[in-house]
Amino acid sequence: MFSKIKDALSKFNLGIGDKKATEALIKEIQRNLIRADVDISLVFELSKNIRKEAMKKPKTGITKKEHIINAVYEELTRILGKEKETVSFNKDIIVLAGLYGSGKTTASVKLANYISRKNLSVGIVCTDLDRPAAYEQLSQFASKTKAEVFGEKDAKRNKVIDVLNEGIDHFAKKDIIIVDTAGRSSFDDELKKELKSIIDASKAKANKNVVVYLVCSGDIGKAAKNLAGAFKDVSGGIDGVILTKMDSSAKGGGALSSCYGAEAPVVFIGVGEKINDFEEYDPVRFTSRLLGMGDLHGLLEKVQGAIDQEEMEAMMEGELNMETFYLQLKNIKKMGSLSKMMSMIPGFSSANIPKNVMDTSEDKLKMYEAVISSMTKKERLDPELIDRSRIERIAKGSGVRTSDVKELLKQFRMIKKMTKKMQSKSFMKGKLGTMMKSIGGF
Repeated sequence: MFSKIKDALSKFNLGIGDKKATEALIKEIQRNLIRADVDISLVFELSKNIRKEAMKKPKTGITKKEHIINAVYEELTRILGKEKETVSFNKDIIVLAGLYGSGKTTASVKLANYISRKNLSVGIVCTDLDRPAAYEQLSQFASKTKAEVFGEKDAKRNKVIDVLNEGIDHFAKKDIIIVDTAGRSSFDDELKKELKSIIDASKAKANKNVVVYLVCSGDIGKAAKNLAGAFKDVSGGIDGVILTKMDSSAKGGGALSSCYGAEAPVVFIGVGEKINDFEEYDPVRFTSRLLGMGDLHGLLEKVQGAIDQEEMEAMMEGELNMETFYLQLKNIKKMGSLSKMMSMIPGFSSANIPKNVMDTSEDKLKMYEAVISSMTKKERLDPELIDRSRIERIAKGSGVRTSDVKELLKQFRMIKKMTKKMQSKSFMKGKLGTMMKSIGGF
């Protein structure tokens, strides 16, 4: 699949300022995307965005290589889907569309089996009247599941809508109806007209939500983008993509190009030949599989938990209020403790700051967050407004004691006083820069 990209990244061990090495890596990523049959225009879009992100300074604590791996991940999931889709079935009619050989019939049965395991009743309507023995094949495969199949063995092709309507009536009491449509070796005008009529008839026939999934084979190659776009235009919009044949023989480019052309995320993936080899799309797991990186999840957690250097500097330079203090608390939690962060700042490791402030626990930081969330916008921007009555209201709203609110205000004033000292020009250029370098390991 895209494992060659991993090989290219594994060889990248140069410093943060080496633009020439970074550019060489981007070129290698480009070549590997093209070899994986990704549409050429998409290759240039992906590489352009990866280059733009790669040239940025990594977050504190993140190496250049980790930064670029994250950029590759972000670009791939921008196309495939950044989030795991929450698939909820609610009296739906699911129309499966795709070319001949894409695996629609197999996907129909696997999807029906997946839904049945959620204790929902499923019926499959066979509207493929073009392929010989399509109904018999579907019925035989579905016999391994709890799903029922409706179709007509020798129906004429011009009877597609009649069969569809009869099937919807037949399965009126089912929770979900899946419509297996016909495919062609190419997306011709006849197939376009038939698919549109099936979708329109499904919407008109029953009081059910009609969902359209595009079934795409992982080995479809460079044609995927245009074909997916054509299906999207005819259907009025694709709700999701089901990827099939995503085994070791598939290059994987069809997956990216299909989602790009359909402007729809992946919802399900067929990962093998067995009926249970069908799973919901998970961006981290799937991208790890594409790139051949088993440790991608840990890397992403590290990147997401890293402190953004520019954000930290902006907070240091700006006027400290409860809102910026809240952001600082979140960053302190990432570092582990306030004392750990302060120990990295030259001149502040032995500052005259009370020990109870320096060793603030994570539980207390969470409590402080709750207190700040209970403040009004005006109170967060100007904590000096908070008098006794406001303290009582904030304590009640956050479920803490009034003494806890007073403690937070006291610590806020201490930190504000310390921050003013940190905001001197010489400090920002010297000590803060040194701190950031020591944290990031540059």
